Amino acid sequence: MPDFVAEWVWVFAAACLVNNFTLTYFLGLCPFFGVTGRLDTALRLGLANIFVLLITSVAAWFLNTFVLAYAPYLRLISFIVVIASTVQFVEMAIRKLSPALFRALGLFLPLITTNCAILGLALFQTNRGYDLLTGLVYALGAGVGLTLALVIMAGLREENELAAVPKVVRGTAMSFFVAGLLSMAFMGFAGLFSSTG
Repeated sequence: MPDFVAEWVWVFAAACLVNNFTLTYFLGLCPFFGVTGRLDTALRLGLANIFVLLITSVAAWFLNTFVLAYAPYLRLISFIVVIASTVQFVEMAIRKLSPALFRALGLFLPLITTNCAILGLALFQTNRGYDLLTGLVYALGAGVGLTLALVIMAGLREENELAAVPKVVRGTAMSFFVAGLLSMAFMGFAGLFSSTG
């Protein structure tokens, strides 16, 4: 396997599992707790996040390479502007292509604008000096990891609605408990990858 492919596999696996934005870095918790009531909505929002992460990755690389090299003090504000405009574009596209999905996502679609995982991607990618392709692999891994966390949490919350859960821990308390267990489970991937790498 060529070195660059091995690096891409490692970057993808690290972003998706070992350094999962939601369960390890605790980024993107608003949609994680807010949208994970239903499995289909969580999956759709995860896919929208993947798209926004990929676009943000390209824009962050372009800005960092051609603009911010001359004005690094504009880095944070330029990333925020790019993220906000990208989410606005995604919102208009979803409204036009799938009004049912737009209604299902409702208020949570604009939350992608304030999703700290998107800004975290732009900052982590530029701090690590990833080139364009490695940045895209990193964004894809982060998006798949975020979607994985959303879908797992949604599935567990739907299962908890049918289970005989004591009233004391129903609702928010159970969500926090499950999130903590998921976070600890994903920490186990760090040991797996460190022992094989």
